[in-house]
Amino acid sequence: MRGYVATTDQEWFTFLSGRQPLEEVNFWQPSAHGFNSPPGTPFFFKLKAPHNAIGGFGIFARYEAASVRLAWEAFGDKNGVPSLEAMARRVARYAQASQGPAHRIGCIMVSTPVFFPKEEWIPQPADWKPNIVSGAGYDLSVGEGRRIWEACLARGTGIQVPGAPALAAEPPAARYGEAVLVRPRLGQGTFRVAVTGAYGGACAVSQEHSLPVLEAAHIRPYGAEGTHDVVNGLLLRADIHRLFDAGYVTVTPDRRFVVSRRLAQEWENGKAYYAMDGREIRMPGRPADRPDSELLRWHNDNVFERSAA
Repeated sequence: MRGYVATTDQEWFTFLSGRQPLEEVNFWQPSAHGFNSPPGTPFFFKLKAPHNAIGGFGIFARYEAASVRLAWEAFGDKNGVPSLEAMARRVARYAQASQGPAHRIGCIMVSTPVFFPKEEWIPQPADWKPNIVSGAGYDLSVGEGRRIWEACLARGTGIQVPGAPALAAEPPAARYGEAVLVRPRLGQGTFRVAVTGAYGGACAVSQEHSLPVLEAAHIRPYGAEGTHDVVNGLLLRADIHRLFDAGYVTVTPDRRFVVSRRLAQEWENGKAYYAMDGREIRMPGRPADRPDSELLRWHNDNVFERSAA
């Protein structure tokens, strides 16, 4: 397995290290130029000179391009800044141009981050090249990659880190074994940005593109053993989201929007929604992001009611 050693802004690191524990953070790029590692990749925070050290790590969850405003609404101070205005200023500083909240940044979303105290920082890879700007991939099974991976796991004792083997009094090679890719646990912020990106910023039912009225809806609610996985999400206009959660509308396993007769029976209205009844929803372009049919069936069976009793 490979990990990614990312050049990390000291202000971002210091701000977030004082806010542990954190479920997730947004390691954002001032412009959306992509990130190619697969979800589950160990992601190391490498501080610049004069520190030249690994200050912590997490598990890469997902990459999406998003506006500064959406990133702030989804992650808040987990962006490493105290306010939307401060974030816009930071982005403008790094982008070397005046940018507003609509400017699109790259969101490298990292789950279960761990920030080490200064006395536990790990020396950066001995073969680190000074001309590296953003970061570099390392094989975690050998050499410098293995050294920093094992050192990070050891410092994570007592902290829940997905995929980290239990620590024991054994030699490092026996203790950790082969590094394996793990499935990251997505947080609420990652879910919001990921679902918005998966649906191309448009409501799955109405095709509305106005971001302020779009919400990432859980098919099976988080409080009912649902998850923040993209396949458990739909991007919905706020009014449709409320009706979906209340069981007045649903999406069938064959991905069609259905409106309950309850809406007319109980409220004597709903004309705008009945006009969309039977409509096939807009699907994410990536098959892996499409709503899970079993979760849709769960909503049909447990939340949706076709008519009033």
